[in-house]
Amino acid sequence: MATAQQSQLVIIDMQVRLVPAMPQDTMQVAIKNCGIMAQAANILSVPVIVTEQYPKGLGETLPDISQHLANVNIISKTAFSAYGEPKFKQQLQRDKSAIVLTGMEAHICVLQTALALQAIGKKVFVVEDAVISRAAANKANAMARLRDAGCVISNTESVVFEWLSNANHEAFKAFSKLIK
Repeated sequence: MATAQQSQLVIIDMQVRLVPAMPQDTMQVAIKNCGIMAQAANILSVPVIVTEQYPKGLGETLPDISQHLANVNIISKTAFSAYGEPKFKQQLQRDKSAIVLTGMEAHICVLQTALALQAIGKKVFVVEDAVISRAAANKANAMARLRDAGCVISNTESVVFEWLSNANHEAFKAFSKLIK
C-alpha cells in the first residue's frame, strides 16, 4: 500500500498542447484525477514533482492541474524518462520509498520514468485512471508492461484512501468531497 508518509507524487507532462492529440473523454478523466491527486497531496503534505516535456513546443502544465500546485517547481525536460533529468533527481526525496506516477503519455514518459525509478529501488505506483496515451492500445500495453515489471497499477481513489488510511482522519471530509 501507498502511505502518505512514504509517498512522493509525480505528475508527468500534463501539458496544454498535448491535450488535442488525446481521446477527449479519457483526457477529461485524467485531468480530473491528476487534480484530485494534487489536492490530496497538498492536504496530506505529500511532496510533488511536476515535469513538462519540451515546454516551448508542448506548452505549460494544464491550468486545471497547476492551480493545485502551490510551491512546486516545474521541471522542464527533454529526456522521456523524468529520471534522466538531473533536476528531477535533485527533487526526488531519498526518504520516500513510494513514487506515485500520473500523467502522459503512459507508454512513453510514464513507462520510462516508472522503470527507471523501479531500477533504483523505489516502489512505483501508477495511477491508471490518471494516465493517458493517444491510443488506448498503447496505454493498455504500458500498464501490462509495468505490472509485469512489478509496478503497482492502482487508481485515484485507492491511492487517496490509502494515503488517508482511516475514516477518523481529520481530512476525511475534504477527501470525500474531492472524490465526488
